[in-house]
Amino acid sequence: MIYYIIALFVIILDQVTKWLVVQNMQLGESIKVIEGFLYITSHRNRGAAWGILEGQMAFFYIITAIVIIGIIFYMNKYAKKEPLMGVALSFMLGGAIGNFIDRLFRKEVVDFINTFIFTYDFPIFNIADSALTIGVILLFIYMLFFEGKEKKE
Repeated sequence: MIYYIIALFVIILDQVTKWLVVQNMQLGESIKVIEGFLYITSHRNRGAAWGILEGQMAFFYIITAIVIIGIIFYMNKYAKKEPLMGVALSFMLGGAIGNFIDRLFRKEVVDFINTFIFTYDFPIFNIADSALTIGVILLFIYMLFFEGKEKKE
């Protein structure tokens, strides 16, 4: 149950921050948070990461539905026994649903976190994207360092 609460928290945080950006900023407007590093920039994305497959909404609906079903299946099967996997999957579920809500109701994803890493302008992203990334990293950590350890011992 805790894993669904984590996913719900991610969804709420994602949607509230996107709502704040849409309500309070013009498209393209940017607010400096840390000079030369972090800005809040109102941006829209009609594709996947970095704008690939722009305008392929039917594809995204199908793929996201399959991903969400798969994550829920694995959460129900493994999360109780493997807490790190449960947390990883909950972040992934929250992120997937957060961006799915945008695609479903806005027909685009609201992005706003704009970072510069050593002068490289990293593609603008959002809380859902961050949660997906964190979830994937945690899943890799689990698979590399913890999966199957109890079987070997």
